[in-house]
Order: sequence, then C-alpha cells, then structure tokens
Amino acid sequence: MNIQIFGKSKCFDTKKAERYFKERGIRFQSIDVAKFGMSKGELASVKAAVGGLDALIDEKAPDAALLRYLAYEEDKEAKLLENPKLLRTPIVRNGRQATVGYRPEIWKTWE
Repeated sequence: MNIQIFGKSKCFDTKKAERYFKERGIRFQSIDVAKFGMSKGELASVKAAVGGLDALIDEKAPDAALLRYLAYEEDKEAKLLENPKLLRTPIVRNGRQATVGYRPEIWKTWE
C-alpha cells in the first residue's frame, strides 16, 4: 500500500484519518494541502477516482460559492489548484484509488 493523506492541519477528519492508519501500523505520507497544494496530475487522478470535481469541493470554505458560478470544469480545476483551501479533506490516495472525507469502511478494503 502506498497511502497519501492530503489534509489541513486544523481539520479533525484529517487527524482521524491519520490516527486510523497509525493504529493499524500502516505507513502513510501526510501532505498539508493548504501549504503545498496538489499537482495537476494528482488532482486529475483523485477526480477520476471519486467521480468528479464536485466531490472535492469543500462547501464550507468561504470562497466555495464562487466555484458554483464557474461554467467550465477547467476553470473550477484551475481555481482548486490555485486555492487548495477549497478542497474537502482528507483526501486519501492509495495508488489509483482515492477517497474524500473520513471513509474507514473503504480504507478497510484496501488492507
């Protein structure tokens, strides 16, 4: 398993995800998405795994309303790459598989 957790430092679900993998002795790489963001390739891979950009948008983020008014998918993607604080966290990747949010029922199937 090659687990990557993209999260925010003050996100409780990110902390719960990290604890989930630590308790099971599964090594993971933790990335502060607010600080380092995601590459275009990583975002495309996660988008394909979770079923589109709408699943990745954090509706509670202050600027999330702006994304609803963008007509093109490419514009939304560019805005997410530019402002990674708009991403819903944690984003957990295992190769080509990915989840958004706290999803231990799916992570169990990866073990």
